[in-house]
Parts: sequence; structure tokens; C-alpha cells
Amino acid sequence: MLPNLIKLLTGLILFCSFGLWGQLVKNDTLTRLDEVILTEEVIPKKAIGITPSSTVGTATFERFNPVDVPSAINQISGVYVLSGALNTNRITIRGVGARTPFGTDKLRLYFNGIPVTNGTGFSTIEAFDLENLGSLEVIKGPKGTAYGTNLGGAILLNTKLAQEGRTRLVNNFTAGSFNMFKNNVSFSHQEKGFGIKVSYNHLETDGFRQNNRFSRDGVLLNSNVALSAKSTLGVVINYIDYTAQIPSSLGETDFREDPRRAAANWLAARGFEANRYTLAGLYHNYQLSDQLKNTTSIFYTYLDHDEQRPFNILEEITNGFGFRSMFEGKLGKAEYVLGGEIYKDEYEWGIFRNLFRDNNGNGSLRGDQISENKEFRTQLNLFGTFTYPITTQFSVQAGLNFNQTEYDFRDLFNTGDANTSAERNFDAIFLPSLGLSYSFTNGRLYANLSRGFSNPSLEETLTPDGIINPDIAQETGTSYELGGQVRIFRKRLLLQATLYRMDINNLLVAQRVGEDQFIGRNAGETRHQGLELDVKYRWAISKEMLLTPYVSYTLNDHSFVDFVDGDDDFSGNPLTGVPKNRINSGVDVAHTAGFRLSLTHQYVDEISLTDANTLRSEAFNVFNARLNYRTPIGNRFTLGLNFGVNNVFNSRFAQSVLINAVGFGGSEPRYFYPGNDLNYYGGVRLTYRL
Repeated sequence: MLPNLIKLLTGLILFCSFGLWGQLVKNDTLTRLDEVILTEEVIPKKAIGITPSSTVGTATFERFNPVDVPSAINQISGVYVLSGALNTNRITIRGVGARTPFGTDKLRLYFNGIPVTNGTGFSTIEAFDLENLGSLEVIKGPKGTAYGTNLGGAILLNTKLAQEGRTRLVNNFTAGSFNMFKNNVSFSHQEKGFGIKVSYNHLETDGFRQNNRFSRDGVLLNSNVALSAKSTLGVVINYIDYTAQIPSSLGETDFREDPRRAAANWLAARGFEANRYTLAGLYHNYQLSDQLKNTTSIFYTYLDHDEQRPFNILEEITNGFGFRSMFEGKLGKAEYVLGGEIYKDEYEWGIFRNLFRDNNGNGSLRGDQISENKEFRTQLNLFGTFTYPITTQFSVQAGLNFNQTEYDFRDLFNTGDANTSAERNFDAIFLPSLGLSYSFTNGRLYANLSRGFSNPSLEETLTPDGIINPDIAQETGTSYELGGQVRIFRKRLLLQATLYRMDINNLLVAQRVGEDQFIGRNAGETRHQGLELDVKYRWAISKEMLLTPYVSYTLNDHSFVDFVDGDDDFSGNPLTGVPKNRINSGVDVAHTAGFRLSLTHQYVDEISLTDANTLRSEAFNVFNARLNYRTPIGNRFTLGLNFGVNNVFNSRFAQSVLINAVGFGGSEPRYFYPGNDLNYYGGVRLTYRL
């Protein structure tokens, strides 16, 4: 069935491409425009040394609606984003993080080299506007020694400044279905010794479902100045203010009959979350000598979060402080990196009763306070890598990461014997990595052996009674990876393949014991093994047109090796929350007349929803299309137009799922977050170059 599906998709994509573009090739007088790039993007690699990574850039982002961050990330094999809403994204890498109920953990997120993952390991990708990014790089698994060695890996977000000697003012306006409106205006200037980019973005949409409205404003400032020939000082400020209604998940009946519905209790409470997030960082680059340079950053993060939920109201404030410094040097033919980062945050939260049932249908109403807490969290990472070229073709890289994590929990609500204040300090852990790389004509082979870890989340460190769980331990795992890439047929065809296996011990399980109550525990061992395959072909049909079909395939063979839950033995069952097969395919067609057509497709296999493997989601296919046109207007202006269609065949599918859902009060368990039905968008981009 799967091979037939691939053949069908490839044929459909090629047929549509030739049919739509056949009319455009007839004009022989078309000339090449500077705004149309018919070669691959050159994106600087941030991963250290020979560490393998996968990167997508603006060409990938422009295949999709600018609010659709998950689809852009899902182009990377081995990475899957489950998206319940614009504010509810869960990123999994090679199955790691799939058991997390809400949000993204077990990986580290960096923005322009600054760590933005909080003290318990949670990352918020929706705090960053896709239109402000120049690239997104993923290090899969724990091999990124300089980026935390988390079992899931690391994601590196980077903004893009103007080219040297350029000044640009850009306004990008997009409107679409569900009353969606988005505008991003940016100013960028780059000259020798100074660069700056300032952008403001606004987004609002009613959403596909009931109680699904989203509104966001954001500001980004990124600037650098050369203090001398050897010294550069930079600043980055990212501010996001958004309010998002929460429709929550649905049971199977509502998902099939009316996926636009919100969960009844969330609709009655008019549940929502409001966030104000600030990142402020100062970084300094210094070239100490021809053989040694240093990059140091200090940073501050602030989050003010208010969440009106039917079971209670959560109010929280997080203040985070950090420091990161990295030395990169050479010793003869060898290269080395030494550095460290420390992150401390203060997390304050209070929980209040929600009296929405007594509020005459007007939604949430804050009642009495039932808890007040504060937690101090510290995480220290020290790291080093040493890369040595044994020959001109063969290199070896050794790395070591040291992690120390401490939690200090304060109960500010209860007194005397009822007070639950406690400390939880995890044992220091050393995490080695060994990598090999062999380069040959038009390609290379690589292998990696590395150790990684994941800290328990806040919910997993505390019992439902708010007491520190002294028995919870960090997840640890060993990753084995073998891969390679090659360019053949005059470098037109790119083939990349990776085989991996990761054995994880002390699996962290968040067991749901109430509507908003979880208890964490360690539950045995999982085995993550799989294949990642990427194929891309660049075909110059003529001097004016380039056709680029591609396929990305992920095989996830993930299972519980040893998992006993009370009287139930789930050993041997597939890992919950992970599709076994996933395909992303598509074709880009670029023409020197300024046109670019992108047809994309995603196939997601069924997902096991319970540890007992008694219920699975349905497999689905989703097709999207986007047409871009860009042309100069005079010497200084460029006009860009785009139109896109998402879910072309109006498929019903679950864009995210909850695992091991439990029904309360006789209600049906709510496993499913419906994806949007057929929808449209279009945009206008105006660029002014000084």
C-alpha cells in the first residue's frame, strides 16, 4: 500500500506541475530577475564541527501560510510537530517528547545563540514569528554537545539581517479564511561595522473551531555594532503579547460529527490563555587571535501567563536569567570548542477556583485562591568538543557535556505541617559523544555515538498534592547513528539517509489522575529506532524554469522494552503518540518571470493513543498549494503576491492527539485536536530598497 501511495503522489505532483506551468513557458522574452533565486539557499551551519544537522530556510517557509509554523518544521524527516492550535504545539524528535501531554520538552531551543528553554526543559516555539526567521536548524538526538545533549536534541532559530550595503523596508500583509489577518513590517540596514533589524507583527484570527480566537502582537529588535576590528557587540529583544482562546480536545463522537466544536466545559468557561513574553539578550564576539575567538551572551526572559481553565484559574510569572560563553579555537589541524551556560529562573504560580458556573453564562470568574507557590530552578551545562582531521577525508570528533540541575520548591500558601516546601537536586551527570565523518567526491558518511538526558517537567517533579516527588529520576539514553549523503547526476540529485537507534532508561511518564492532575514516575525502558530518508532533485527544464521535486520519509519503529504499570504489562507495545510512517513530499517550480509554485503533501500514519494499543487515530493525507509572484517596480520597489490553499481535498484529520485520555463524570475521553478544513489565504509583499 505504501509504495502505491508514493507512486500516486509523485504522479499527481508532476502532472499538476506541468499542467499549471505549461502556460507560463510560452513567453520566450522573459528575463531573469534578481528576486528569483534558482540555486539552493546558502545557510550557515551552527552545529559544531562535524555534528550532523538539518536546516530549512526562507524558501521552505514560503511554501506555507506564514502562520503555519508546524508545516515548515514538518518538512524535516524525524521531526514531527503536533499542533492543537496556534498556541498549542508539541515538537517531537525521533519520538522523544511524544508522551508529553501539552507543550514541547526534552529538547533545547536557541534563538540567535541564546537558550530560551525554561528551567524544567519546556520550549515555546510560538513565541517567535516565522516571518522574522532566516533559518531553523535541528540537531536530532543528544549529539549536540554544545547545545545541551537533551534526548530530543536542539532547535536553533536564527534571524536574517540585510546584505551588507543594503537598506530595506518590507511590509508583508496576509489575509485568509477564519477571518485571519496578519501583517509584518520590518526595517533592516547593514553596513560595514553596523547592522540593525526592527520588525513589528500583528496576527488575529477567529480560528476553525468554537472558542478559538487568537490575537498576537510582537516586536523584534536585532542589532550589532563593531567596537573594533576584533570586537562586535550585539543586542536582541523579542517581545510577544498574545491572547488565545482554548477549544481543547474532542472525543471521538464530536471529532467525527462536528470537529468545529469546542469541548463543552472549555466553551462554557470561555477558556483562554494570555501571555506576555520578553527575551532580552546582549552578546559579544571577540577575536582573541587568529586561532581563538569567544562568543559570550547574557540574557533575561520574562513570562506573564494567565490561563482561565474550567477546573481552575492559573496565574504565573517566570523570571529567567542566564549566561553563555563559548571559545572556539585551533590547535594545528585540530579544532576545539570549550564553553558553558548557566540558566536560573524564578517561577511563581497561584491557582484559584473558577466560578464560571455561577457567572450567568459570562465565562470564567476568579474565586478563592487554593495555592501559592514559588520554585527556584538552576541548570548548569559545561561542554567541550575536539575535532581532529586524521586525513583530508576522515575526521573524528569527541565531546563531553556536564549537567547539574537543582529545584528549590517553596509552598507560600500552607503553614506548619501542611507546608510542602522541599528541594530536589539531581546527581551531576556526564554525557560523552563520539562522531566520525568520511568525505568523498560529492558526499560524505558519518557515524555518532552519544549519551543524553531529559529532566522531569514541573508536573512530574510534584505530586498532585504539591509535594516534591523524591523518587523521580532523570531520563537517560544512548543514541547510535549512521548516515550519509551524496549528490549524483551532475549534483542534481541529493540523497540523504540516516539509520538510528536510541535506548532510553527511566522513561518519564505523566500519569493523569484528575482533570488537571498528573503524577510523574519512571516507568522502564523504550527503544527508538528508525530510518530517515530525503530525496531532492533539481531539474532545469529550460533557461527560465527550474523544477525541484522532493520526498522526505520517516520510519519510526519505537516500542516499550520494559513498561509495567500496576497489573498491566505493556512491554513490546508500540510507543504511544508516534506515527510509524510519515511522508512529506512536494515540488517547487521557479520561473525567471518571477513565479514560484509550491505543491506540498503530508502523510501521517495512524498513532497509538493508549499504552495498551487498544485505540489508534486514523492515518491521513493533507495537500497544500501556494503560488508566489515577485517583480520589480522601478529601481527601488519590489512587489510580491501570493495565494495559497490548505487542505485542498478537505480531509478530516487530527492535527494533534492526547494519549491515554480519561473521561470524567461519564464523559467520553477526549483524544483529538481537529485540523483545519479547506481554507485559503493570500498576501501582498512590498519591499523598498534604499
